[in-house]
Amino acid sequence: METFKLTVNGQVKEVTADPGTPLLWVLREDLKMTGTKYGCGIAACGACTVHLGGVPTRSCVVPVALVRNRPILTIEAMADDPVGRVVQDVWVSEDVVQCGYCQSGQIMSAVALLKSTPKPTDKDIEESMGGNLCRCGTYVRIRQAIKTSARQLG
Repeated sequence: METFKLTVNGQVKEVTADPGTPLLWVLREDLKMTGTKYGCGIAACGACTVHLGGVPTRSCVVPVALVRNRPILTIEAMADDPVGRVVQDVWVSEDVVQCGYCQSGQIMSAVALLKSTPKPTDKDIEESMGGNLCRCGTYVRIRQAIKTSARQLG
């Protein structure tokens, strides 16, 4: 066990964990931040997506020891992020969510896309969101919400 100082959503948090513990479990179990979801454990579904140093990252496969000094943003911080707030509001107004389980990861990936590519094409959306799976199949609504968010941020 080691002690790690993590900057999560702008706040320094100290946790004691095995260095190999995935960031996902540190967030959920140690820090009680349950917005980030466990889906597959092999970085294939995107439910556990957070921003690590500004990059959308699958937290289920990143050992806490590799986080180092990179800031972590989770779905809990998106209401305070200008792009995140717009995306969340559009997600609600366009009724994107069905079961909702994958949506925190979907939103985290969409926010990263809109920050790097403010006017994404369909191809940009497909490439950026392709690693986020939705068992309910809300892909058409997700794509539309990203386009609407881009227009509103415009």
